[in-house]
Amino acid sequence: MPVPWFFLSLALGRNPVVLSLERVVGPQDTARCSPGLSCHLWDGDVLCLPGSLVSAPGPMLVPTRLQTELVLRCYKETDCDLCVRVAVHLAVHGYWEEPEDEEKFGIAEDPEIEEPRNASLQAHVVLSFQAYPTARCVLLEVQVPAALVQPGQSVGSVVFDCFEAALGAEVRIWSYTQPRYQKELNLTQQLPALPGLNVSADGDDVRLVLDVPEEMRFGLSLYWNQVPGPAKPWWHRNLTGPQTITLNHTDLVPCLCIQVWPLEPDSVRTSICPFREDPRAHRNLWRAARLQLLPPRAWRLDAPCSLPAEATLCWQAPDGGPCQPLVPPLPRENVTVNVSTWEKQELQECLWADSLGPLKDDMLLVETRGPQDNRSLCALESSGCTPLLSRASTRAARLGGPLLQDVQSGQCLQLWDDDLGALWACPMEKYIHRRWALVWLACLLLAAVLFLLLLLKKNHVKAAARSRAALLLYSADDAGFERLVGALASALFQLPLRVAVDLWSRRELSAQGPLAWFHAQRRQTLQEGGVVVLLFSPGAVALCREWLQDATSAAGAHGPHDAFAASLSCLLPDFLQGRAPGRYVGAYFDRLLSPDAVPALFRSVPVFSLPSQLPDFLGTLQGPAAPRPWRLAERAEQVSRALQPALDSCFRAPGTGRGMGPEAENRT
Repeated sequence: MPVPWFFLSLALGRNPVVLSLERVVGPQDTARCSPGLSCHLWDGDVLCLPGSLVSAPGPMLVPTRLQTELVLRCYKETDCDLCVRVAVHLAVHGYWEEPEDEEKFGIAEDPEIEEPRNASLQAHVVLSFQAYPTARCVLLEVQVPAALVQPGQSVGSVVFDCFEAALGAEVRIWSYTQPRYQKELNLTQQLPALPGLNVSADGDDVRLVLDVPEEMRFGLSLYWNQVPGPAKPWWHRNLTGPQTITLNHTDLVPCLCIQVWPLEPDSVRTSICPFREDPRAHRNLWRAARLQLLPPRAWRLDAPCSLPAEATLCWQAPDGGPCQPLVPPLPRENVTVNVSTWEKQELQECLWADSLGPLKDDMLLVETRGPQDNRSLCALESSGCTPLLSRASTRAARLGGPLLQDVQSGQCLQLWDDDLGALWACPMEKYIHRRWALVWLACLLLAAVLFLLLLLKKNHVKAAARSRAALLLYSADDAGFERLVGALASALFQLPLRVAVDLWSRRELSAQGPLAWFHAQRRQTLQEGGVVVLLFSPGAVALCREWLQDATSAAGAHGPHDAFAASLSCLLPDFLQGRAPGRYVGAYFDRLLSPDAVPALFRSVPVFSLPSQLPDFLGTLQGPAAPRPWRLAERAEQVSRALQPALDSCFRAPGTGRGMGPEAENRT
């Protein structure tokens, strides 16, 4: 199968060639020889003892060269590990020794120990493999037929499958014969590694930086490595490198591990667990642990990681404070499980409030048993363990008799029981006097009043939120007319209407410019279902006519009507293209302009005379939310009263000299 791109990018660079990794199926080691040789792999590993060099009595089969290849050892279809295949090339070294004149020494020739020159050769070849923390030695038995025995010539090779190793590991391989006739061969190789994973602190957070080539897809999994038991997945993503992932420091636990792998078939996965010694992770683990009391005398500790701990009974007063040991104490050895020195120091404090459920106002009673079945009960209080039926001035002493009856009648819960004592929890609800009923009633009434006020305020807010938006556009003929426009805007705002007018937005108008401000306000008003109000005046009418006659010269004019001229560039397209009805409304003041003075183009929308047609004008502005006619008439009267002073002031202003119709034209 193709080697994953992820793997090749690290082993061969950013532009890898296409290679393939052979799959070796099954966990058993195997050996095979080149044609003409016979070989056998001894069962099991052998001791790695090269021994001393010895002299060869004749031609011997010895290793001459080592060659390695990466393969995949697969136990299942998708469960594969990286493995190193080793090929040992063999050759015949040495010559037959010339026979000496045995008769010279008076020794007879022994045919049983004579080595025939045409016999086959056999050798025991050892392969030694080291890759921290693994070390193995295997023994290969190889036999060469006599026809291939040529001193100084290579006879073939034997291939061993295979030594498992981890990505990024440095492997060392030796080969020699037993007995050893020459110096052992050795080979050191650095296996390719998965991308770098850097874990660093970023304030209260933790950053995981994965050094992955760009546009390469890989899988990232965060899981809890629970021992014993299978890993528990927590977070998984398929990503494209490079990536930086931020973890909150509260998510860290000692068993939180990170696994990375390329999204390719038969990819090799790497895992690290970088938080095993992190103090924050150990604190988070303790905070995340949950202790459950199981009947009759057992505890279950649930935590994201395996957590050996020492459990000891203690008690805590309802008003808080440290968890105190029982007095008299129960035998410690009966409640201790999975003792661990580190956790013993960490778990001295009392458990958090909700570890055994919500706090209850129970009285804890400790029962001690002496010889001859003598029993005594005392109640745990802040001052100590108060004996029942005593004359002390504590709550337990005052209720000693009833509490004793509750224990005897089975109304108390037995938390612990053994030969030396027991622990009881007696509910105290029935002994608590419920007073201050009037105070509670007053509190309920006050809460009801507050609730009604909130409802009224909520309705008011909703009504305000439902009010319609209105944008007032006008030509600033003079200061008197601007005051009149301001009075109208204030009166409409009280209806309520959400009114937008440049008089109230001078700063934004100066910062954005007239055209940008009017364009933004018009778009927002229309998007919210509002209406744009065109207030016609002699100056506005004159400017509209100029714009319709020559838009270029009108747009370039400079004067007191520049703001209104800027708005025309946004308004006229709607009127010319028939989009104005329902979105625009026209209006003019009775004593300033005649109805015929409004340009015909703008009469495609309702045009109202103010203040004579105020009811219809207000009804159109408020749309579907308009009140009933009698209410609308009241509001029109309010607006008319608000406008009257401004109208009078406008016509009395020195130099104004404006009226209605032809008289106004003659005076101008």
